[in-house]
Amino acid sequence: MSQDNIPERFRQRIQEAREKQLEELDLSNDYGVGKCQKLTQIPDEVFELIHLKKLYLINNKISNLPESLTKLSNLTLLDVSYNQLANLPEFLTKLSNLRLLYLNDNQISNLPESLTKLSNLTLLDVSYNQLANLPECFSNFSILRRLNLSFNPLETPPIEIANQGIEAIREYFRQLREEGKDYIYEAKLLIVGEGGAGKTTLAKKIEDNNYQLDSNEKSTEGIDITKWSFPYDNQREFKVNIWDFGGQEIYHATHQFFLTKRSLYALVVDTRREDTDFYYWLNVVELLSNNSPLLIVKNEKSDRTIEIDLNTLRGRFENLKESLATNLKNNRGLNTILDSLQYHFPKLPHVGSALPVTWKRVREALEQDRRNYISLEEYLKICEENGFKQLKDKLQLSGYLHDLGVCLHFQDSPLLKNTVILKPEWGTDAVYKVLDDKQVINNLGKFSTEEDLNNIWSDEQYQFKQAELLELMIRFKLCYQIPGSNDTYIAPQLLTKTKPEYNWDTNNNLILRYTYAFMPKGIITQLIVVLHQYIYQQNYVWRSGVLLNKDDTLAEVIEYYDKRELKIRVSGQHKKDLLTIITYEIDKIHRSYPRFKSRKLIPCNCSECHNQQEPYFHPFDVLQEAKQRGQKEVQCQKSFQMVNVLDLIDDVMIYDNSESSDSTRNDSRNMNIVQHFHEKIMGNVAGDKNVNQSRSINISGGTINATGAGAFNLGDISGTVANTINQLPTSSDSQQPGIKELLTQLKEAIEAETGLDETDKSDALEEVQNLAEASQDHDDNTKKTKAGKSLRMLGRITKALPATAALMTICKELLPAIAHFFGL
Repeated sequence: MSQDNIPERFRQRIQEAREKQLEELDLSNDYGVGKCQKLTQIPDEVFELIHLKKLYLINNKISNLPESLTKLSNLTLLDVSYNQLANLPEFLTKLSNLRLLYLNDNQISNLPESLTKLSNLTLLDVSYNQLANLPECFSNFSILRRLNLSFNPLETPPIEIANQGIEAIREYFRQLREEGKDYIYEAKLLIVGEGGAGKTTLAKKIEDNNYQLDSNEKSTEGIDITKWSFPYDNQREFKVNIWDFGGQEIYHATHQFFLTKRSLYALVVDTRREDTDFYYWLNVVELLSNNSPLLIVKNEKSDRTIEIDLNTLRGRFENLKESLATNLKNNRGLNTILDSLQYHFPKLPHVGSALPVTWKRVREALEQDRRNYISLEEYLKICEENGFKQLKDKLQLSGYLHDLGVCLHFQDSPLLKNTVILKPEWGTDAVYKVLDDKQVINNLGKFSTEEDLNNIWSDEQYQFKQAELLELMIRFKLCYQIPGSNDTYIAPQLLTKTKPEYNWDTNNNLILRYTYAFMPKGIITQLIVVLHQYIYQQNYVWRSGVLLNKDDTLAEVIEYYDKRELKIRVSGQHKKDLLTIITYEIDKIHRSYPRFKSRKLIPCNCSECHNQQEPYFHPFDVLQEAKQRGQKEVQCQKSFQMVNVLDLIDDVMIYDNSESSDSTRNDSRNMNIVQHFHEKIMGNVAGDKNVNQSRSINISGGTINATGAGAFNLGDISGTVANTINQLPTSSDSQQPGIKELLTQLKEAIEAETGLDETDKSDALEEVQNLAEASQDHDDNTKKTKAGKSLRMLGRITKALPATAALMTICKELLPAIAHFFGL
C-alpha cells in the first residue's frame, strides 16, 4: 500500500511513530462500518518501524499478512482482530518475542501447528472464527496461559470443553491419549408448539410407529423425554433423545434452560386451528438455540390442510429446513418425517466428536441407571469403576454432561453440587407440579415450604430432595423468598394480572425504554425474581410489572408484551443509582439469550420534552455512534431542537453496561460482565464491528528480557501501586467509595486471585498503577485516554478467568464505577 492511499488519520500516526520512535502503533478503525476508508493491507511504511512492540490493526479489511511483518522482530503484541483473515502464514513463528496474539472475529478455519513454536506466546484469541478442530499439539503448548476458542464450530475438542479454557483442553487431550478415544453419535430432537397440537403423539410415533392415539391423552406438563435410535453408517447406532415440551404459556419461561444448539427442532402445528404463531416459535428457537435447524411438522388432523409460505419464512429464518405434512392418526407422511430426521441428525456439527473412552463408559453407565438422581459420592464411584483416576477429570465430565443437558450437576451451588440429577425431567416435573398446583394458582403464586411443598412433593421420589428442588426453582428464576419470612415464596408467573392502584409522582422522572425485535416471554418475571428484595412493601407487584423502592427512590418497571417493550420510570432522591441497578439486571438477562436483539431508548431533555411522561426517545446506539464520531449534538424529532449527546446519556445513566443488541456482532454473544464492559468501554455501536481497542501492557519495576518473560518482583510492584493509591484523596462520603477506595479494592482482588499467575498479576497491577496516576488529574483528556486503555487491558487480562472467579465478581462492580469516575 503506497503512502498516498493511506488514510490521513493513519498516516499521521505512522509519521508520529517514526519521529518519536514509539513502541506502539494503533491503526485500528475507530469509526462506523462503511463510514471511512479501511486498510486492505498493512502499509509498507509500518515495516520500517523496527522498534515497534505493539501493533493494532483492529476492524479493517486485511485478508493476508505479508512476510514483511517479520521485520518487526520486537513485537510482543499483535492485534488483527475484526478483519478478513482466512489463513495464517507459517512465517509468523519468526516473531519470536510475540506474547499476545489477537485474531478473533476473522474467517480462520485452521490453526497451523507452527504457532506452537512461538515460545513466548502466553495469550491467543481466535474466538469468532471457523475453527472445527484444534491440533492436539496446542495442548502441549506449555507457556500458553490463555486460549480463547469460543464461538467456533468446534468438534475437537467439544466447544463445552474449549469454553472452560486451556487447562480443560489439556486435560481433554491427555485423557484421549491415556484412555483412548471413541465416538458418540447422538443428538436431541426438541419438539415445540402450542398445547394440544400433537407434540406428544409425534414423540411417541417416532419411538413406536404402531403407537395408537389415546383420545384421553393428557397434555404434557413441563417436559417428557423419550429415546429413539436408528442404524447409521452400517456399523453404528445413532441415538436420539426426544424432548417433548409442554405448550402451555406457563412453561415457556423455562424453555431457555433446555433449548440448546446441539439439537434438531420440530415445530408441530395443528392444521385445524389457526392460533399457531409461527413467528413466535421460530423466533424462540432461533433466539435460544443459536440458530439450530428446524422442521415444521403439519399435523393434518381430519386431513385438514394448511398452506405455509415457506419461502417467506425461510427468508427470515435461515435455520428453517423444510415443512412436512402428516396425519398422526393413520401415520400418513410419518415415514417421510422419519427419513427427514435421519437425514438431518448426522449433519449436526457436533456429531461424531471424539471423546475419551472413559467418558463414554461413564455416560452409558449413567444412562442405564434408572434412578432419578445420585449423590456426588456415588457419581465419583461410578467414574472410578470405569477407569477415572483424578477428581478433576470426573468433575470435568459431569460439567460436560451438564452443558449437554444429559444430566444436571450445578457444581457452583453449595446445595446442589452434592447431587447429580440423572433425569432432568425429574427435576422439571417437580418444578411444574408447583406451578400447576391449584392451591398455589389460587394463592396467586404464593406457597410455603411447610404446608404447600410438603403436600405437592409428597411422592417418595421427592421426599428427601425438597430443599434441592426449591433451589432448582430459584436457580431457574421461577420463584423468590419473601424477605423476612421463614418459608414463604412467590412464583411471579402466577401473580395477578391486575396492576395495583398507586399514586405516581410524575415530576422530574427518569424514564427509559427497551424495545425488542422479538420479545421472549419471562423477562419481567425473571427481573422480579432478581430484584425482589426491592419490591415496594413486598406488595406492589403483578404479572407484568413491579414497583421497586430503594433509598427513598421509587421505580416502576412494566412489560408491554403486545408492544414488545419494557418501560422504566424512576422518581425520588437517587434516581440514577436505582436505574443503574435495574438496567444492569435487565442487560444481564438479555445476555442469557444467545441471539438477542433489543434497543435501549433514552428520553430527550430538550425544553419541550423535559419532565414529560411521553418525550421523544433517542436510540442509545445512535447516541453512542454520535459520541464516537465526535458529533456533540443530535436533533429531537419532536421539537426539532438540538440537544447535547453527552448530557442525554449522563441524564439517565451512571454508566452504560449494555451493548446494543442490534449489532450484527453482538447478536450471537453471551459475554460475562467484564468482557461485556470491555466491549462497551471500547465504544461498540449498533450495526458495527468496530472496536477501538488501544491497549497497553507494561511491567513496572522490571525490564522485559529477550524471552519476554520479564524480570520483576511482584512485591515491589504491589508496593509501588499501593504508594500511588495512598496519595489519592479519601472519599468524603462513607456510603459512596471514591477512586482511592475503588482502586484499593481492585488491587487487593488482583493480588488474591489464584487464577492469575505472577506475570498476569504484574500486568494487571501495572494497569491499576496507570489508573491511579491518571486519576490524579482525571479531567485531562490524555489521562482519560490512558485510563481507558488500562480498563480495556484489565478486561483482556481477566477475560479467560471462570465467571465464578472472585476477581470476576468484584470487577462486575469496580470496573464500571472506575469508568464512571473518568467519565468513560
